[in-house]
Amino acid sequence: MSHIHTHMMKTFNFSGYDKEFREATYVILGVPLDDTSTYRPGSRFGPSAIREASQNLESYSLRTKRDVEDLKVFDAGDLIINGTVEENLDRLQLVVGEILAAGKVPISLGGEHTITYGCVRPLKDAAVLSFDAHLDMRDEYLGRRLSHATFMRRIAESIGSERIMEIGIRAICNEEIEFAEKEKAEYITTLEVMKDDRRRLIKRIHDFLSKFNKFYLTIDVDILDPSYAPAVGNPVPEGLSPTILLDLIQSACDHNLIGFDVVEVSPHYDYGVTALQAAHIIFNVLAFTNKNKT
Repeated sequence: MSHIHTHMMKTFNFSGYDKEFREATYVILGVPLDDTSTYRPGSRFGPSAIREASQNLESYSLRTKRDVEDLKVFDAGDLIINGTVEENLDRLQLVVGEILAAGKVPISLGGEHTITYGCVRPLKDAAVLSFDAHLDMRDEYLGRRLSHATFMRRIAESIGSERIMEIGIRAICNEEIEFAEKEKAEYITTLEVMKDDRRRLIKRIHDFLSKFNKFYLTIDVDILDPSYAPAVGNPVPEGLSPTILLDLIQSACDHNLIGFDVVEVSPHYDYGVTALQAAHIIFNVLAFTNKNKT
């Protein structure tokens, strides 16, 4: 039996335009992991909130003149969460690996940002492009070496820091700065995004991604300013607007995107606005990547 049938539990569908797995190009999976949240827990409810929002948004992308309704999307349901963080990430790795082996694009709905570590582990020779308010490169946080505050360091140790670019950083500690400088991990702060020439910034992203054949995209919704997305686990002031975020992601999607996730929606802290932002981001990324997919 496949890992998808063994480790996933079917829920209501993302967007309502569900195809069969065998004919799908994109596979949605919810990952309601919420074990290491340290400020505002609740991201385990994120996948269902994002799905609900997706069914109440128009699917046409004005940025690309494409309709997500025309794409072949299969919703596999939610990963069954049981046991330790490590055990859940092991199961997630198996499911994502099966999706990739079938030649499909996995799209994970978080859940806490730790899930990205499980999503990235099956990848071979891919870069990781992250949009996040936090660098998440501590070696340990509150006694844990694997958590929402350390997972990117674990990824750097696994694939090499030269394969990682993080954009929108505005919450960072000395330990992370020292690690990033020592390991030459590339990151762009929110202040740089806001003050730098947009064409030069996009070129910097293109130059990074051009060194690799494919990349994985991870989007922590706290990249957005809390005025746009208040219902996240760790909100940080002075964030990006949805328009700037999507402009940068659209430019990145000129390169070969093989999977992505949207994480850290904790829906009980607002009235659905943040889940709508997440669904809107997913619709647009699907449209951005559809230039070479059907």
